[in-house]
Amino acid sequence: MVVGMKDALKLIGISIIACCAVFVCTLFLNYNIDITAMKNEITAAGGVEMYNAIVSTGKVVAAVSGGCLAVTSVIMLMFYVKNYIDTHGKELGILKALGYSDFKIAKHFWVFGLSVFVGCALGYAAAFLYLPSFYELQNAEHLFPEIKVQFHPFLAFLLVVVPAISFAALAVIYACFRLKTPVLDLLKEKREYKAKLSKKETKDMPFLKELTRSTVRGIKSLVFFIAFSAFCFSDMVQMSMSMKDLSSETMAIMIMMIGLILAFMTLFLSLSSVVKANTKTIAMMRVFGYQHSDCSKAVLGGYRPVSYIGFAVGTAYQYFLLRIMVDIVFADVENVPEYNFDFTACAISLVLFIITYELFMYIYSQRIKKLSIKSVMLE
Repeated sequence: MVVGMKDALKLIGISIIACCAVFVCTLFLNYNIDITAMKNEITAAGGVEMYNAIVSTGKVVAAVSGGCLAVTSVIMLMFYVKNYIDTHGKELGILKALGYSDFKIAKHFWVFGLSVFVGCALGYAAAFLYLPSFYELQNAEHLFPEIKVQFHPFLAFLLVVVPAISFAALAVIYACFRLKTPVLDLLKEKREYKAKLSKKETKDMPFLKELTRSTVRGIKSLVFFIAFSAFCFSDMVQMSMSMKDLSSETMAIMIMMIGLILAFMTLFLSLSSVVKANTKTIAMMRVFGYQHSDCSKAVLGGYRPVSYIGFAVGTAYQYFLLRIMVDIVFADVENVPEYNFDFTACAISLVLFIITYELFMYIYSQRIKKLSIKSVMLE
């Protein structure tokens, strides 16, 4: 096979994102289905308003979180397919030279859908085990009759099987598109990592500054992933702090755990890819006498502004989302706490983010320092 099971299992980042997306969607959609079936039995004072608010919340959360994470998974999958083709260009080029068609080679990329299937299955299983506690949490004020957890085969099929099939098909289609590269380019492992700057931009620009900009522009998907990791950290950490008052500590812990897992995993995969894509550049800089600090700054330093932009967007996103939930979705529900922007939570999360991000940067800076010039040049 062109692509083996081991290659698919390396896509742990996609599995984790799929797991988080399906976990959240299963909780709210399963609850929505079960509570909708008991709508006529809700007679308690304020129960109808709370029912409408909870059903709307479930739809909004499933659409926003599921949609956002699905887009991220698509971009990550396309990145991995492209990276696999770039790093296995010689083998794929030989197959094309032997007469194999693009589709005949690309069809083996269906195994990339396994990572999505594993993540979705784990997310659904974890959510189903947590559903009884989630149902109690949603009915903490006892405005609804007791609701028993029901298994809905169609929902399981929609959240586990459909994404796996869709991502497997997407991997095949995108691989077929990427394999349209000429055979000689594949055999030479010609990559399009570096983005060229215009003469106007590079005029009188110091070499290290030019290299930093080229590195950031070279693989745009990595810019997205690093910004997304900061977005998840900012959004989920600040939202979890607000959830203590708006919902419960359990919900706050769940949101924070999902946010931190997504943020750390995405940042880890992104920085690993950045270093791997620039190993030869780092080796050449070392050969020409550049210091370790110069190498680290040129390769990693350009992503700092991107991460802080992602943090700012995450801060704004969580604020407007919670305002919509409180002012529109729960507008008719009594005793809902007023929500205002929490500057303390923002400051705490910013400090934690800076410490965490700089720690990651230091770790990967040390990884750059340990790169062997000889091993890189012999590749």
